[in-house]
Amino acid sequence: MELRLIPASALEEWYREELTQAFPPNECKPLANIRELMDQGRYEVWGLFEGEILLGYATLWMDPEDKRCILLDYLGVTAVRRNGGLGQRMVRMLAERLAGRSLLLIEAERPVEGDDPVENALRQRRLAFYERCGFVPAYDMATCGMRFTTFLPYLPKDLAPVMALHRAIYGPARTDVRVPLGPGELPPGPPAWMVQTP
Repeated sequence: MELRLIPASALEEWYREELTQAFPPNECKPLANIRELMDQGRYEVWGLFEGEILLGYATLWMDPEDKRCILLDYLGVTAVRRNGGLGQRMVRMLAERLAGRSLLLIEAERPVEGDDPVENALRQRRLAFYERCGFVPAYDMATCGMRFTTFLPYLPKDLAPVMALHRAIYGPARTDVRVPLGPGELPPGPPAWMVQTP
């Protein structure tokens, strides 16, 4: 198995066949936005391959001026290969690849009081998944109108620089992002691409 960049010529197929099949429509950045971020040197789409067969994928989001922190934006395993440990393997491979150069940040959505119990159970499983990957919860943040826990491979002595770099990844235009988000603080509303129009 090899972790390598998905070529630009295969992005549309990956987006159509993988990302939009695994994530709800309101959670999928438009492909045009992903391409724009890639053109700015802010985004990479990695695939886990067995020869030419795609087993899973991970997208990384970064500030092109300072790559000391890199955000895992999407993580997925192809439908026929789920629940076989490939997701954990990919997270560990990414962390190892970045070790010594960049800190891998992972955001996992928190359960929402009074929300659908099935959705909350899924959120709880994701939180537990990243802990099983060896990551530790560090602080809460907000994006897309939701509260997330940020996981790190280890806890640095001072989280302030990490949180500043984390916020910088999104850029100043993303007014829905708050890093950190205090215990009683409500997340700002979702970004424009998530707002449903009638």
